[in-house]
Amino acid sequence: MRIEVVYALPQGAIQRSYDLPIAATVGDALRAASADPAFAGIDLDGSPIGVFGTHARREQPLHPGDRVEIYRPLALDPKAARRVRVEQARTLRGARGKKP
Repeated sequence: MRIEVVYALPQGAIQRSYDLPIAATVGDALRAASADPAFAGIDLDGSPIGVFGTHARREQPLHPGDRVEIYRPLALDPKAARRVRVEQARTLRGARGKKP
């Protein structure tokens, strides 16, 4: 069966298709990707993974056409990013309210 393995990067994505046996698992797909030079340097063992956007276990069976996604760490925690945006908005509002 044919499946895809993808890894998103800020400048683009790595996307490869592999032919695996019918009883293949997510772990089998990751092993196939680890042998591909395109995925060199990516922590396939420690990265969170999913299938079509849903968290997946490595022992989860695959179906023909599945897309295994390798997730990279967030650049900034979403809560911390929101705090920064709120603080910037407060600073901007405060600067507008002051008269020279």
